[in-house]
Amino acid sequence: MCAALVAAPADLIVSAGKVVTMDGQRRIIDNGAVAIAKGRIVAVGPRAEIDKAYTAAKRIDRPDALLTPGLVNAHTHAAMSLLRGMADDVELDDWLRRFIFPAEAKNVNEAFVRAGTRLAVLEMMLGGTTTYADMYYFEQAVAEETKKAGMRAVLGQTVIGFPAPDYKTPEAALAATEKFIAAYRSDALITPAVGPHAPYTNSEETLKAARALANKYGVPYLIHVSETNQENMESGLKHHRLSPTMYLDSIGALDGRTVMAHMVWAGSNDLQFVKTRGAGIVHCPSSNAKLASGIANVPAMVAMNLPLGLGTDGPAGSNNDFNLFEEMDLASKLAKVNTRSPKVLPAKTMFEMATLGGARALGMDKEIGSLEAGKRADLITVSLNEPNGAPAHDPYSMLVFSLKASDVQDVVIEGRVTVENKRPLTLNPVQIYKEAAAIRAKVDASLK
Repeated sequence: MCAALVAAPADLIVSAGKVVTMDGQRRIIDNGAVAIAKGRIVAVGPRAEIDKAYTAAKRIDRPDALLTPGLVNAHTHAAMSLLRGMADDVELDDWLRRFIFPAEAKNVNEAFVRAGTRLAVLEMMLGGTTTYADMYYFEQAVAEETKKAGMRAVLGQTVIGFPAPDYKTPEAALAATEKFIAAYRSDALITPAVGPHAPYTNSEETLKAARALANKYGVPYLIHVSETNQENMESGLKHHRLSPTMYLDSIGALDGRTVMAHMVWAGSNDLQFVKTRGAGIVHCPSSNAKLASGIANVPAMVAMNLPLGLGTDGPAGSNNDFNLFEEMDLASKLAKVNTRSPKVLPAKTMFEMATLGGARALGMDKEIGSLEAGKRADLITVSLNEPNGAPAHDPYSMLVFSLKASDVQDVVIEGRVTVENKRPLTLNPVQIYKEAAAIRAKVDASLK
C-alpha cells in the first residue's frame, strides 16, 4: 500500500473565484489558489489541488473576487502627495518653475518626505499597488518609511543641476546616492537607484557620472525623457542637435539598466535605440493628458515588444492621485481615440502593462509581476461585490474597464498581508491624515 501524502506547510493560502496569473500561458484559473511560504509563491493552481498539497497557518478565501499579481506603479514622486492639487491647469514648465520648485525649496525636508511617503504608500497599497518606483529627495527616508509599511519599491535618489532640498550640488547628491545604494542593495523590499532628473536639468558630466555609479552597482538609472515637445525642440535638437534619447545614447547614458519615464515625443528612431539598449519605458497617461504634454505612441512600443510599464507620475498637479486602475482605463482609451481604432491596447495588454510589463520595465520581471512558483509573493484580491463588478465577465475587461481601486480587498507583499478586507494593517490612516493636513497648511502659508 502507498503511504498517504502529507500536506506541506505554508505560511499563507489565498483563494478566489478566479486567479489571473499573468504567467507564460496567461492562465486564468477558476476557483484557484496561491500557496505562499517564506515570502515566495510555492504553488498556483485549482483550490482543490492547493488544499490537498498544502496546509497554511493563515487563509484568505475570496470566492467573489479576482486574485491577481500586485500592480506596479513604475514612475511616481511619492512625497509630492503633500503638494496634491497645488497647481492645476498650467503647462509643465510653468508648473515646475513657478509653483513646484519654489514650494519644495521652502518646505521639503526629511520630515516632509517621511510624512508624504506614508500618505502615498497608504493610497497606493489600498489601491492594489505592491511595487512603486520613486524619484525624489531624501530617498533614505523614503526607503525607511516604505520598508516599515511592508511595501516594495525602486527608489531613485534625485540628482539635479541646481540646489535641491537635500543636496546642494550634483556631486553631493551622487556621493549620498552611493551610500544609499550600499545600505539597501541587498534588501528584499527596497531596490536603490540613481535618479538624474532629466537631460535638460543635468550637465553631460553629471549624466555620465550617474550612469557610471548605476553601472558600478548594477542598479537602475531613472530619468525623465521627451516628456514635452518643448523639451525635444529646445534641450534636444536646439542644444545638442539630437533628440533627448539620441543625446543620452551618444554620451553612453543608456548603456546599462535604464528606466525612461514618459517618452511622449519619442520618434521611431528613438524607440529603436531604446530596444537596442534594452531600456524600460514608463507610460504616464493621466499626467501627459492633464499637462497637455501629448499622447505617447504606446501602440508602436507594444508592437516593438519594448519593456513597457504604467506610472501615475506625481500627485502635485500632474495627476493628483496614485490610481493605476485609472491609468489602465485611460491609456487604452487615449490610444483608441488617437488611432481611431477600438482594437488597439485591449484590456489584456493594459493589465499586462500594469503588472508584468511594469516589472519588466524596472528589470524585475524574474521576481515579480506574475503569479508563478518561485516568484516573490506580491498579490491582490479585487472584490466583485459592488455594482460595477456585476455581472462578472471577462476578467481582463473587468480589471481595466469596470473595477476600481476602491474594489481592492486584500494586499499581500513579500508574503505579508498588508491590507485585509480593505483595512490597512501596517499603517495608521488617522495619524497620516492628521499629519498631512498640518503640513499642507504650512505649505500654503509659506507661499502667501
